[in-house]
Amino acid sequence: MIRKWNRSLDEIVLANGTIYTLFTAEKPDRLRGAQHHRAWCDEAASWKVVRSADGYTTWDSLLFGLRLGDDPRVIVTTTPKPVNLIRELLADPTTMVTRGATHENLANLAPVYKDIIGKYEGTTLGRQELYAEVIDDLPGALWTHRLIESLRVKQAPDLKRIVVAIDPSATSTEQSNECGIVVAGVGIDGHGYLLDDLSAVLSPEAWARRAVNAYEDRQADRIVAEVNNGGEMVELTIRTVDPKVPYRAVHASRGKRTRAEPVSALYEQGKIHHVGGFPDLEDQLCNWRPDIGDSPDDRMDALVWAFTDLLIGIKPKILVGAGGVKRVSPWRNV
Repeated sequence: MIRKWNRSLDEIVLANGTIYTLFTAEKPDRLRGAQHHRAWCDEAASWKVVRSADGYTTWDSLLFGLRLGDDPRVIVTTTPKPVNLIRELLADPTTMVTRGATHENLANLAPVYKDIIGKYEGTTLGRQELYAEVIDDLPGALWTHRLIESLRVKQAPDLKRIVVAIDPSATSTEQSNECGIVVAGVGIDGHGYLLDDLSAVLSPEAWARRAVNAYEDRQADRIVAEVNNGGEMVELTIRTVDPKVPYRAVHASRGKRTRAEPVSALYEQGKIHHVGGFPDLEDQLCNWRPDIGDSPDDRMDALVWAFTDLLIGIKPKILVGAGGVKRVSPWRNV
């Protein structure tokens, strides 16, 4: 039974005197100096990889403080996404693993939930989310968690150029697609660096303001936005927030896989790095299947546009006809 909840100290005191202290995974330094008998980590596979000034992750900082009593222990309850932390825990001989399927808990859930999860039966996403399987490599996917993890860095070098890329959304209802917004740069070493993922379900005014704020905060060189669905309205929305922001409209004249493959190849060549962790974006990259039409791809699209602008550039098409040779850029309104 809870006796007291101290919001200012983020403490819960039970009737028997036990004290629970709450921490956020995004602030590893808050764990500095704290010490515990027990720890409970929820959804650890989705923790954003943030490091303290000394380079420690939240997990590192937690373990340093797990030093009270005769047998300190930690419980991790999480969807088993194939990130480094989960792989390390599963490989550790001192880890005791238990798994539970969603179906085992249906008696405690709304009756309609059984129908909701039915469409994920037999899918890779269902194996991970419903049956607690660790899915490393998705057949046909252009990215893998293992590859992204191997290229992750703590910080970027000096950057030559930075762009904010947008895959716009037209509405902001609960059923709306996310607006993909990423910030990326190219370093003095010629490699690409993913700096931030600001994607969310946002209204046009909200995503335009978020993109412009990111442009200003990161001192970026330009905003790049796909205009297939919004046309001139995309630029107008951005100009409403800042009339002078450097802007490039890009038009997808090729299929998603054709656009994504060159960027995926740069990852395979070790030329693109994520600065910290971006669980939602990385899950989307690794779960996107070009042969499945409804795979979420908003964050991926924004990332592809960003690194296409930074590392691949514009390669004009050459058309030959009765009027002679004509060079046509695949990106309109450039």
